[in-house]
Amino acid sequence: MAPTSKAAAVAKKLTKSNVSKKGTRIHTKVHFYRPKTLTTERKPKYSRKSVPKKNALDKFSIIKYPLTTESSMKLIEDSNTLVFIVDLKANKRQIKNAVRELHSIETEKVNTLITPKGLKKAYIKLHKDFDALDVANRIGVI
Repeated sequence: MAPTSKAAAVAKKLTKSNVSKKGTRIHTKVHFYRPKTLTTERKPKYSRKSVPKKNALDKFSIIKYPLTTESSMKLIEDSNTLVFIVDLKANKRQIKNAVRELHSIETEKVNTLITPKGLKKAYIKLHKDFDALDVANRIGVI
């Protein structure tokens, strides 16, 4: 047998064998990054909360009470504006919707401020179709 045919026979045998030729991996980065593994969706046996959380800011808790100071009375008479003390967490849109639902009046705009006492005051400018004096009488401010 010639040396070339012998080498060819060995090479043929090696290609047929089930010996792995993978070898070691060449690392190009200094840091090791953990490979992403299978993440399964959680399937809890029971819910962690017994009752779903209810919305804390409903129309009744947003508006606390109307303000009846002299300055607020002047605003009612002169500039068609009602003044309410509202929840600190309520925003202008929520205040506007709460006033519409509770007192069935349309508002033009809502201005808010937080007093030094820590209360939120809402100045509610009424639409031209509504009179603040009538609404104040209906609510019981005057």
